Amino acid sequence: MPAIKTTDLVKRYAEVTAVNGVSLEIPEGEVFGLLGPNGAGKTTMISMLATLVRPTSGTALVAGRDINKEPLAVRRNIGIVFQEPSVDDLLTARENLYLHSMLYGMPRREIEPKITEMLRLVNLSDRADSFVKTFSGGMRRRLEIARGLIHGPKILFLDEPTLGLDPASRKAVWSHIRALKEAHNTTIILTTHYMEEADSLADRIGIINKGRIIELDTPEALKKKVGQDLVFLKGDINEAALKALPFVNSVERENGHWKIGITNSGANLQALLNAGGRIDEVEVRRVTLDDVFLKFAGQQISEDAEEHAEGIFQRIAASKTTRK
Repeated sequence: MPAIKTTDLVKRYAEVTAVNGVSLEIPEGEVFGLLGPNGAGKTTMISMLATLVRPTSGTALVAGRDINKEPLAVRRNIGIVFQEPSVDDLLTARENLYLHSMLYGMPRREIEPKITEMLRLVNLSDRADSFVKTFSGGMRRRLEIARGLIHGPKILFLDEPTLGLDPASRKAVWSHIRALKEAHNTTIILTTHYMEEADSLADRIGIINKGRIIELDTPEALKKKVGQDLVFLKGDINEAALKALPFVNSVERENGHWKIGITNSGANLQALLNAGGRIDEVEVRRVTLDDVFLKFAGQQISEDAEEHAEGIFQRIAASKTTRK
C-alpha cells in the first residue's frame, strides 16, 4: 500500500480553486518534492493531507487512513515541520521534545530513550539542556525535525524546511533529512523554493501549477524532458564542423559568443572542443530544475521567492479570515 494516495482531491476557496482534482500515489520511504510557483496549490495540498484543511471534494489515504473519515488516526501517523518557527524559546531542547511526546500520548517509559535518540539523530545531544532562545536558526530547524519525528510517524511533511538558513546550515539539514530516511524509511513530503534542495533530496518531483500536477518524475527525467545543455564558446570557431556533430542540436551567435545546444555535455564536451577550432573561452550550462519550471510552469522559481512564500499556518489563518 502506498504511503499516500489521493483521489480527485479538490479544494475551493470561494471562487478560487486552489487544488483541482489531484490524483497521485507516493510509495513508502520516498522523498517526494512538491514544487510550484506561489499560489500554485502546494501548501493547500499539504494542509489537506495533514488534515489541517478539509477538502471540498475527493479524498486521500495517508498511512492507510482516510483524511475525511479518520483525521485523528492520520495525525497519529504524521509529523510536520512548519515553515514558521514553532518550538518554544523558553524551554530547553529536551523540554520541547518532552512536551510534544506528552501531547501525542507516548508511554512515559518510552519518552526519555526516544528523546535521546532524536537529539543524537540531529546532532543536538550536547545542547539538550540549553534554552532554545540560544540556538542558531539551523539548530532550531534540526530541533523541529526531531520534534516532528519523536512520536515515530510514518510520514513527515517538511514545509520549506531550510527557509532563511545560511548555506552551511542548509546543507546540514539536508544531511539529517537523508539520515532519517535511511534510518527509519520515513516517507517525506517536501516543499521548497530552493531548486538545488529539491534536486539533491527528492526521489521524485511533482510540479503543481494552478491546482494541478502538471509534471511528475525524477529530477533527472524532468531535466531530460526540457532538453539540451548549452555550451558557450569564444574564439575562431569552425561552425560547419560543430553543426555536423550528431549530438549538437543548434549553433548560433549570441553577444560575441557561440551558443551551442548539446545533448549530454558531460559525455560529449571533449568531442565538441576537439572539433570546434581554436577555442579561447568555454562555459557550460547544464539543464537545471529552474529550466524545468520555465518550461512547464511558465515561470522561474528563484530564491527571492522565499520573501513571499506562505506557510501552512498563514494560509489557514487567511482562509479562516475570508470565511468570516
